[in-house]
Amino acid sequence: MVTLDLRHVASPAVRDLLHLVNHPDFDRAQQQIERLGGCAEPVRLTGHSTTVDATTGEVLRSYTSSAEPTGSLLTTCGNRRSSRCPACSRLYAADTYHLIRAGLSGGKNVPDTVRTHPRVFATLTPPSFGPVHNRLTTPGGDIRPCRCRKLHDPTDTLIGTPLNPATYDYEGAVLFNAHASALWARFTTYLRREIAAELGMTQKDAHAVLRVSFAKVAEYQKRGLVHFHAVIRLDGPDGSSQPPPPYATVAVLTKAARAAAKRVRVTVKSDAVGERELGWGEQFDVREIASFGTDAELTDQAVAAYVAKYATKSADASGTLDHTLLCRPCQGRGTTLLPHGTPLPCTGCGGTGQARPLPRLPVIRHIRQMIRTCWELGELPEFAHLKLRKWVHMLGFRGHFSTKSRRYSTTLGALRDARRTWRTEQARAHADLPDIDSTTTLVVGHWAYQGSGYSPGGALLAAHVWHRKELERQFAAEGGC
Repeated sequence: MVTLDLRHVASPAVRDLLHLVNHPDFDRAQQQIERLGGCAEPVRLTGHSTTVDATTGEVLRSYTSSAEPTGSLLTTCGNRRSSRCPACSRLYAADTYHLIRAGLSGGKNVPDTVRTHPRVFATLTPPSFGPVHNRLTTPGGDIRPCRCRKLHDPTDTLIGTPLNPATYDYEGAVLFNAHASALWARFTTYLRREIAAELGMTQKDAHAVLRVSFAKVAEYQKRGLVHFHAVIRLDGPDGSSQPPPPYATVAVLTKAARAAAKRVRVTVKSDAVGERELGWGEQFDVREIASFGTDAELTDQAVAAYVAKYATKSADASGTLDHTLLCRPCQGRGTTLLPHGTPLPCTGCGGTGQARPLPRLPVIRHIRQMIRTCWELGELPEFAHLKLRKWVHMLGFRGHFSTKSRRYSTTLGALRDARRTWRTEQARAHADLPDIDSTTTLVVGHWAYQGSGYSPGGALLAAHVWHRKELERQFAAEGGC
């Protein structure tokens, strides 16, 4: 055992790491962290589980978290945000890639014939709420001056910010984000109607011969507004296993998508902001997806990789925050109640309801103003259903970042179940345990949440695991052996 005088070690994290290394069960602690793959914020559980043969009552396996060096079982956080946990977000991106790819070229219980179905890649963007700084390019790739007459660098923080903040429609921008999911839902409704109209059929007759399947992902622009990338596919009435009728072509799908995007409108009424009509912007792009192996730029593999890339990003990609601003003790109300019901200003936030004062947020002026506008609109009764204060860190958007129609392809849950089953079999084989028949065994357990995160020393070990795995992936990608 290594013996060191820890009084001369300045860093608390290093001191904790040395204590952990000298622990008698350090190998088991390191094994747990390795198994998590470098997860940044693991969930700590305490409890026990017992596997029993239901026919004989024999205990096949028993496990308790108290046997672990830290006294708890560590499991991955599963956060999809790359800013919060790079390891889990990479796994989420990989699952999204396989989900999208299966719906384009088959696999994961989707037949290979799906690649012959008409499919397009559509991008729906928000409208303009005022001119902003941007980096324009010519068709030849040359940089054009911005409206401010400057050539912005790609990393310039001015890109996406208003040329004139005083006239920028911040209220409209926040309300668009808050209604983006409703706009998408209406787009899918109008899309089915437009397809039926293009084919000269009623909606009922069209539904009897074809089905619209899709998968989409949300992405934030530099100006803090949400736009959607979507894979849209035409199937037969039974879904991916059946082709659509020959007259349901890519041309029909493309024309219907353009018409549907123009029709979508959501009206918002408020005494404070007046009446607003929200819709998609004029920059609507829709292109056919080519089959893998062709010379086309937009292949099924490229689309799947593109969608998976943005599935792990959040609003923080536009310069905002990746955590809520609600004060935890009062949940944003600004007041707490005494036992007899008398309200008092919350001591945690001083009555503001904010976990951190808005002027002190480490964001640029444009994003801070969007956050402030979102917070102020969230106080209005007519916008209570939008829960703007809860989602102020998302600049008002509260929808899912990736969604799909029911029969597009497999599900993230199915992919995770398959991975869980594989890992269970690997662990059973590694521990040299007998085969367990799931139909005749019963697993009885009780688990309680203890907390999240590592000790300072454990966090250093996890960072090392993630860094090593990243180097291994880069080496493999470069053709290393």
